[in-house]
Amino acid sequence: MQPLGADEPTEVGPYRLLGRLGSGGMGRVYLGRSAGGRTVAVKIVHPHLALDEEFRARFRREVDAARRVGGAWTAPVLDADPTADVPWVATAYAAGPSLAAAVAGGGALPEHTVRVLGAGLAEALDTVHGLGLVHRDVKPSNVLLTVDGPLLIDFGIARATDGTASLTSTGVSVGSPGYMAPEQILGKGASGAADVFSLGAVLAYAATGEPPFPGDSSAALLYKVVHEQPALGRLDGDLLDLVTACLGKDPAARPTPAEIARRLAPEGAARMVASGWLPGRLVEQVGRSAVQLLNLEATGAGAGAGAGQAVSGPVGFSSASVGEFGPAPVMAAPGTPTPAPVLPAPRDAGGTTAGGERPGKVSLSLAAAATPGEGGRGRRLSCTVALAVAGALAAVTVGSVFVLDLMPGSGSDDNDSAAGSDTASSKPAATVPPAPAGAVPAAYVGTWEGQGSGLGGQLPMGTFRLTVKQAAVGKELGRLRQTDVLGGVCLDILTLTKVTSKELITTSVGAETNHGGCNPAAHTVRLTRTGDDLTYRSESSAEGNPVARMSRID
Repeated sequence: MQPLGADEPTEVGPYRLLGRLGSGGMGRVYLGRSAGGRTVAVKIVHPHLALDEEFRARFRREVDAARRVGGAWTAPVLDADPTADVPWVATAYAAGPSLAAAVAGGGALPEHTVRVLGAGLAEALDTVHGLGLVHRDVKPSNVLLTVDGPLLIDFGIARATDGTASLTSTGVSVGSPGYMAPEQILGKGASGAADVFSLGAVLAYAATGEPPFPGDSSAALLYKVVHEQPALGRLDGDLLDLVTACLGKDPAARPTPAEIARRLAPEGAARMVASGWLPGRLVEQVGRSAVQLLNLEATGAGAGAGAGQAVSGPVGFSSASVGEFGPAPVMAAPGTPTPAPVLPAPRDAGGTTAGGERPGKVSLSLAAAATPGEGGRGRRLSCTVALAVAGALAAVTVGSVFVLDLMPGSGSDDNDSAAGSDTASSKPAATVPPAPAGAVPAAYVGTWEGQGSGLGGQLPMGTFRLTVKQAAVGKELGRLRQTDVLGGVCLDILTLTKVTSKELITTSVGAETNHGGCNPAAHTVRLTRTGDDLTYRSESSAEGNPVARMSRID
């Protein structure tokens, strides 16, 4: 668990948030506590997705699907508000690491543990399929390992098998590379057999410590799943036979979840769990986590509160949170309009705030951390949590701190200004003296930072940081790092296409290492000097045409 950043919410609905458990393409997951003392996991969607009605429909479906399942080996939904300005859902908190974290931290699991894992997940899928649902995203990060058994979580892209709309674009597959079934990748639809294929891949990962379809890009993973046989390493015996059958290319030839459960645990997964199923190192890890959870109230913001007094705010942690630039916000109540973002005013601007004081410059650096295979994205509005066959969906490294070698960036025309930051008294955009052919004027070179917005200033888009270097036309000019209000990070690479006396015109493309929520499509970005500042203006309508006015920080 990570500490709450100063820009993260401390309350959602009736729950007080204590720390951040992880993040993904749809949102972030927090540890929360109800007024009655129950500990829960609260998933909050990324704010920009709340404006996407297609996404809201998917989120409502996730909540409905999870509520319908609610059986053994799944985390029950306790509360939700899909209609809130920023939708959220609360589930029972499971004390235990994800399978992805467990294997990344300690390697392959013992065969007995793998058998119990497979039996429990198979029973969960049997229940899911019996309700007419298909999970469609069974992967290591969606499996939790608890002392009481494995749990299958995150029904974010589950769908009914009764012919209801998939809410995805034609020709687009939904799922995670390396764990999707061939028929999903080829756009032939996903039945319960697709979940069985994913389960086989998960069991192979748990038993060998490596994914059955290794690769360093999404395209390579997708190709291998469709055309190549899995790499099953040290698997042998009947477990090898079962996993091989699950990973068959023909959906009709795969075993059913009920068959898998019977082959792995003839007397049921619960009996095997009761006799102990986790290796000692994981039992110890879960035990330490439970103790830390019990100590949260005493060591955190709740310490010293009077009886019956609810205290909001992040609890104490040994390391300082990143990105601190003000008091932590409280999530707005449903129906409350989202205010337009306040962008930093240029240093030479004469505008003042409503209180008569000139707004100060905001300058900060953020580090981002994420769980395996997941990430958060702050710009794309039409996020369908979908993956084109040749598209890129990168896994974010466990607990990594992104230290990017950001390169120089550029500008727009002399009338451009960041929405919400320019005033009538701002200086017009500076006219940059002509530079030698293909050269970037020195006034652009450096590192710039400021707050961005989209949809004409109605959508806060977090912190934009751009570092511009000298470059010739056709070469990389710089890189833009955008960190949304929940800490999600996307990196864009800008290539110089034209230099004029008023602006730099570039082509921006998402980095290959970005996660699925980032916009990979090429689009035009204009960089313009505005007084002492730099205005960034994107022509990406899919992202809400982001604009940011940035001040030089280096």
